Amino acid sequence: MSLASLAPRRVVTVDLGSGRVREDREDAGDRAWFLGGRGAAALLLARQAFWRHEALDPAAPFVIAAGLLNGTPWPASSRVQMAFRSPLTGIYGYANAGGSLGPRLAAHGILALVLEGRAERPSFLEVDASGVRLVGAGDLWGRSVSDATAALRGGRPGAAVACIGVAGENRVPLAAVMVDGERAAARCGGGAVLGSKNLKGIVVHGGAPGRLPDAFLARSRAAAARILATPGVSDFSRWGTPFLVAIKNEHGDLPAMNHRRGQVPFVDRIDADALESYRAESKGCPGCPIRCGRVSEVRSGPHRSRSAGPEYETIDALGPNCLCGELEALLHANALCNEYGLDTISVGATIAFAMECHENGLLDDREVDLRWGNGEAVVELVERIAHREGIGDLLAGGARAAAQEIGPAAHGYALHVKGLEIPGQEPRVAKSFGLGHATSNRGADHLYALPTIDVAGLEAAARRLLPTAYPLVLDLDDETTKAQLVVFGEHYCAVSDALGVCKFTTTEMYALDPQDLADALVTIGLPFDGESLLEVGERIVNLERMLNARFGLDGRDDALPERFTTEALLMERGGQADARSIRSLPAMLGDYYRRRGWGSDGIPTAATLTRLGLAEWSLA
Repeated sequence: MSLASLAPRRVVTVDLGSGRVREDREDAGDRAWFLGGRGAAALLLARQAFWRHEALDPAAPFVIAAGLLNGTPWPASSRVQMAFRSPLTGIYGYANAGGSLGPRLAAHGILALVLEGRAERPSFLEVDASGVRLVGAGDLWGRSVSDATAALRGGRPGAAVACIGVAGENRVPLAAVMVDGERAAARCGGGAVLGSKNLKGIVVHGGAPGRLPDAFLARSRAAAARILATPGVSDFSRWGTPFLVAIKNEHGDLPAMNHRRGQVPFVDRIDADALESYRAESKGCPGCPIRCGRVSEVRSGPHRSRSAGPEYETIDALGPNCLCGELEALLHANALCNEYGLDTISVGATIAFAMECHENGLLDDREVDLRWGNGEAVVELVERIAHREGIGDLLAGGARAAAQEIGPAAHGYALHVKGLEIPGQEPRVAKSFGLGHATSNRGADHLYALPTIDVAGLEAAARRLLPTAYPLVLDLDDETTKAQLVVFGEHYCAVSDALGVCKFTTTEMYALDPQDLADALVTIGLPFDGESLLEVGERIVNLERMLNARFGLDGRDDALPERFTTEALLMERGGQADARSIRSLPAMLGDYYRRRGWGSDGIPTAATLTRLGLAEWSLA
């Protein structure tokens, strides 16, 4: 039986300056060791020695890699990976998104697109049955994401589109790449990299899926049924991620006022119930049984807008973290971020930083009122950041860069790890997330380990997957088991990203365990079990670590802002006052390094690299 969609795929390298295209066949050994997606992207960047180039240099490579299971019927397998040197952090950066791009690339037998050089004029890349080619896009430059997406898709039914907005064109380091107009490959500033290459976007159409073994199809159907039967999935299907807002507020895990608080009194104005009256449409990525997406619409007034989302992270970043409870302003700001192509997490965190600087007399603006809770200011600052206008030019580089411009007194208000702004988790409450933010190779990242087992109280998963840590691992305040949970989560998340599988089916709710994925891979000729599959995740994490070591990073960069390690978080739970703090991040990090086989400097030892087949990437 032909396995066309999982036969060795092609790595297509495009020199944007000349338009030349080179194709190389995927190596079977690379697939067995790195799968695809995130693993393939990291390996390709490593082989390109991407650290030799500044993020916005024309020679800097940009990789788009399809997950191994993209284009198959495996449920929720549409995630695609983009990797590059980040213009925001200056180190290894990547972004991951759903939508149809990954499956369309897979339908053409493409594992990855490697983009090099800079087009002479604004262009887009077209992929179809006749090949890959560069096409002029001067009429699209300056247009919004939705307009450009519609134009690129016009006359190409079912085409997948990834494009940048004005923020990417202006090389804003907070710029995202938008997939199908509504799914954001948001973090680390990939949109600015494409803007620097004069590339408005990529359109992929046509292609045909390959035939798959009956055993794989049967396991795909069983996996979909198991996902839908998993407790908690129905909440994601009905509400999307906004249902988390009220829950996290109750537990003190809703970052507010630049992480000075973990709760807000106006939660009922911005939660899932409040959003219902603005729901215009429910959506989902191709092949996803959960269908957590939504489109929201403000139908009249100054904030009239229609756009995909908002997700939980966007609500928190543009809402409570800026102390803003004005839902229509929040929805408008989200719509602008989508149209301009901006990472809502970093934008919201940077605005919150600006508001705290203003509160402390470090920053002011004659045209924008920077007081806490000002929804109009949030909307206006999104506009100014995208266009680099006025104070927006200061904030366009993110919180760390803005603090460097403002002065030493501002550094304590710039909450980031390795230059990437902190997302919507409170590390003093969700300590596993705090450790995961610190250790993440791309900077503060809730999806790098996604250690939900303790936060969500997933007792069955803890007992099954972390038996030596059970039951203590379920205690949110215990710090002795967090390293074990984070290491496991980082491996499983890397596997999910390499396969192109949405984490809502894996590390969010554990509908599927590593063994479930391994059993499916066996049917297509990859002899994994759960343990060996997780070793692939370990290999990816270690390779990424060594990529950052080329930039001089080590354990000293695995740090959290002092706010989280020196200030207690005061909150109310069950009508009682409560306080939470991190007692010893160094102790958690030491346990984490030991479990990883890394030195006390946070660098993988020679023995660990050799065991994982990564000795060639040693610094020695």
